[in-house]
Amino acid sequence: MMYELMLERHFCAAHHLLNYEGKCATPHGHNYLVRLYVEMDTLDDANIAIDFGVMKKVLDPIIESMDHTDLNEHPWFKGESPSAEYMARIIYEKMAEQVPETTKVCIYETPTQAACYRP
Repeated sequence: MMYELMLERHFCAAHHLLNYEGKCATPHGHNYLVRLYVEMDTLDDANIAIDFGVMKKVLDPIIESMDHTDLNEHPWFKGESPSAEYMARIIYEKMAEQVPETTKVCIYETPTQAACYRP
């Protein structure tokens, strides 16, 4: 038996892709949607797998550090192409440091396209 929990957060940021030919090589912005997934196989005495408050406490500072920034200038992406795929991996790694039950992070650049990372 497995419980899967999901938390959504939004942020706005600018970026441009490095080593890429196309319109995304020029600076532009997105209203990003982040979906964080955590899996647990047990419930506590309150029948909770993991408190959403714990997930928020860890994810919110990660998201806030990227909100309304140029991701190319953000320390986590400096010198790297801040693609949705790479961003999903970085957010996953930051989350997993404090919530090891993190299983997947998806980044939506638009309502119809997303990149997900899971190890």
